[in-house]
Amino acid sequence: MYVPARAAECANLLLSRLPEEEYQMLRPHLEYFPTPAKTVLYERGKEIRWAYFPLSGGHSVLAVMEDGAAVEVGTVGFEGMSTVDLLTGSTLATETTICQIPGDSLRMPAEKLNELMGKAKEFRRLLYRFMQAYLSQVSQSVACNRLHSTEERFARWILVSHDRVKGNTFQLTQEFLADMLGVHRPSITLIARSFQQAGLLTYRRGVITILDREAIEDACCECYRVVRNQFEKALGTSVG
Repeated sequence: MYVPARAAECANLLLSRLPEEEYQMLRPHLEYFPTPAKTVLYERGKEIRWAYFPLSGGHSVLAVMEDGAAVEVGTVGFEGMSTVDLLTGSTLATETTICQIPGDSLRMPAEKLNELMGKAKEFRRLLYRFMQAYLSQVSQSVACNRLHSTEERFARWILVSHDRVKGNTFQLTQEFLADMLGVHRPSITLIARSFQQAGLLTYRRGVITILDREAIEDACCECYRVVRNQFEKALGTSVG
């Protein structure tokens, strides 16, 4: 693959919204980068070398405990950029970020991102709009993890993942889902089975196929809609 010649051709929403003049300013510093599942993009406390603009797939931002346990606190897909740490002037990653759903990205050296933010006004504005929506997602996740049932959070996580893939089928292992939701794997098995029996989805060997998106939204807690509204206001996209 290659770096799209024009902003309107770019699958990353944030980059596609740039004025053509600014996109051409950025383009020489972007390179295509495949992101298979489990690709580690950032590690907590380690140097941030690149900014990633996903074209497809999904990046999970993880809070990792001393014993190795991890819970997802944020998700980034085609709508934005990993990592917002760069927008605060940080050179070290606050959390660990891995690719949860395989896909592709464009990436740019971190120091070049900081330089271009000072030159490209709309680029800077869109990055900060994205950060505002992303921080809303993080804060809502905290409340969701504390107040809502595992079934509701499962539905939300399925919707968030579905938003960031092309089509209705994508890969997610039960082990990964259990880690992201902070529960034991048997709980995910039971919930997935109940969703299948209700005709909402199929889940076989780590592959999920969405059958009834509307019903999954009905099974989800309010958090998905709250975050989706924030992204619509910030960037004009329906992702949660």
